[in-house]
Amino acid sequence: MGFWGYFIFARSERPLLEAPVFVGLGQDQKAAVRTLRPRPGGWQTLQLDTDSWSESQLPALVEWTSAPACTAWIHDSDMAYVTGLGTDGRRWETRLHPDIAAALMVKDPEDLDDSSVWWSSPEFAAAARLIHAELDAEVPTVAASVIAWAASAGVAVPDLQARIEEVLRSKEVFAEEVFFNLLDALGFPLPQNHPELE
Repeated sequence: MGFWGYFIFARSERPLLEAPVFVGLGQDQKAAVRTLRPRPGGWQTLQLDTDSWSESQLPALVEWTSAPACTAWIHDSDMAYVTGLGTDGRRWETRLHPDIAAALMVKDPEDLDDSSVWWSSPEFAAAARLIHAELDAEVPTVAASVIAWAASAGVAVPDLQARIEEVLRSKEVFAEEVFFNLLDALGFPLPQNHPELE
């Protein structure tokens, strides 16, 4: 079974868990939060379970840190829904592992009796292909937004468009790996020989 939950990426001189958005967490929830290896420049990543974070808290985190931030909701390690926000209020979002995301986005018929029959049907496959094509068509625009977000964070890596598009379309065993690859490609890499997760 894969991971269900969030990764939160932000910059702060203080531990991210001290941010006011986490004040309401209970002791057990706080104890379950993992702090991943920091990245150069004060960039931190927290790993939380699904009940400990909501995307709606991202603006408050950006305000507290005075820096851009992003969050990735991981669906059983199969798909990641990533949202970024800059200090200027500009927002971007994308889905990693778009083939799986497309399948998850297909709406079930109202008269559905057997989900297994529906999921294996040609109609389901056609609907998933259509959504996948729509997601793929958005990749260049999303990549440009993600690059602008990183630039606003003070990261400047030239000629990134093709590389970021490649990452957004890529597939790894775990969707969280693609999220970390995206951070690496944007110019937030970990020091060599220091893996994100231990």
